Amino acid sequence: MKIAIIGAGFGGMAAAYDLCNAGHDVVIFESADSVGGLASGFKEPHWDWSVEKFYHHWFQSDKSMLGLIHELGWDDKVLFPRPLTVMYHNGKFYPFDSILKALLFPGLGFGLNKIRFGFVGLFLRLTNNWKVLEKYTAHEWMQKYAGREVYQKMWEPLLIGKFGPYYKQVNMAWMWARIKARTTRLGTFEGGFQKFADMFAGKLREQGVEIRLGASVKSIKRGPEKGLVIEAEKKETFDKVLVTTSPSLMAKLCSDLPENYLKGLLELKSMGAVVMVLSLTRQLSEQGYYWFNLPKEAGYPFLALVEHTNFVPPEHFGGDHIVYAGDYLEAGHEYFSASDEQLLERFAPAFKKFNPAFERDWVKKVWVFKTNYAQPVPLVNHSKNIPALQTPIEGLYFASMSQVYPWDRGTNFAVEIGRRAARMMLADAAQ
Repeated sequence: MKIAIIGAGFGGMAAAYDLCNAGHDVVIFESADSVGGLASGFKEPHWDWSVEKFYHHWFQSDKSMLGLIHELGWDDKVLFPRPLTVMYHNGKFYPFDSILKALLFPGLGFGLNKIRFGFVGLFLRLTNNWKVLEKYTAHEWMQKYAGREVYQKMWEPLLIGKFGPYYKQVNMAWMWARIKARTTRLGTFEGGFQKFADMFAGKLREQGVEIRLGASVKSIKRGPEKGLVIEAEKKETFDKVLVTTSPSLMAKLCSDLPENYLKGLLELKSMGAVVMVLSLTRQLSEQGYYWFNLPKEAGYPFLALVEHTNFVPPEHFGGDHIVYAGDYLEAGHEYFSASDEQLLERFAPAFKKFNPAFERDWVKKVWVFKTNYAQPVPLVNHSKNIPALQTPIEGLYFASMSQVYPWDRGTNFAVEIGRRAARMMLADAAQ
C-alpha cells in the first residue's frame, strides 16, 4: 500500500515505523521545517544539546516510549536524573517529589487532612476503574473524598492552572490517570528530544520512509475511484492516510467527513500554551530546584517555572542556564498577541521571587513559543466524545492527543496511539 501520514510528531513517526516495517510505502507530510511536533527543540551554536520549545520529559512508567527506544537500540541514551520539584505555600517553596515529602508539605495541615490525602492517593494508584470516575468532575469528587481543605490547597490550583475556565468541568478520570501514570523520576534523551526525533527520522529514511518537511497539506478528499487524494504542492493519491494533527485542523483538511464526525471534532475543547524560554548567565534557583508549581492565586504571571539546567547540567548548553516560564491559556488570551519583549516585561519581575538577586542583565536571550492546541479538556463521560481512530471515510484515520484519553497528553501516549492506529490500518488492509 501507499500510505500518507500527516504530521512528523512522535505519533506520526511511530506509525510510519510500523507501517514501513510491514512492507508498505510511507510518505510523511510535515508543515514545519523539522520533525518532532510539539516535542521539537532548538539549539544555539555553542550548545551541545537542544532545548525543547515546550518543556518535556519522560516518566519511568512510559512503556510505549521507552519500549520504542529499546526496539531502536538506544537504551543507553535515556537518562533519568532525580530533579527537585517544589510546591508553593505562604510565600515559600517546599519539596514535593515523593509521597513522604508530600505528606510533610505544610499546606496540608496536620492530622485528618494528611490521612485523607494519603488514602485518596493510594486508592487512585491502585484502582483501574476509571470508567466510574469519569462520571464525576474532579472538582466534586476530590472535595467529597479528599476533603475541601485538601482539595483547595492541593488539587484546585492544579485544575485552575491547567484548564482555566473549564476547571470545574474536568472529569475525575483525568486526575486518576495523572496520578496513576506518573513517577517522581523524570527522563530525557542524551542530546535532547530533538536529537531523538532527528535520529528516529534518520532511521525511518534508511528504511525507505519519505519525510517531506515544509510540506503543508491543503486538503484530503476521496479519490474519483478509490483511495484518497492529498493536495499539498501537488495532488497525489494514497491508499490510506493517517492524520495526527489537532481535531480542528483535521476538520479543516477533511471537509468530506460526515457532519456528525465533523461536529464531534469541533466540539472537543482544548487549552493552548505560551512558553518563554530564557538563557541566563547565572543559576536562578540557588537551591537547585527544577520545577516550581505556582498557584494562580499567588499572583505569578505564569503557571510553572522550570529551570531546565537543574535537570540537565548547564555544561551541555555552553554554561548557559536555561529557564522556562509557561502557562496553559485559552486561545485569544492576551499572551498570544503579546511580543516577546512585552512578555519579558510581564514575567521578569516575578523572577525575583525565586532569587531576590535576579537582574535583567542576567538574561542573555529569550525565545517564546505559542500553540493553540496543548491540553485537551476532558469533560464528564468524555469517553463517549472521543472520535474513532478509523473515520467514516474508507482509508482515512485520525490519531491525536485528544484521543489518548483517559491518559494525559505526552510523547509516550503519542507513540502508543500512533502505533495503535498503524495496527488498525494493517488489520483493515488484511481483511
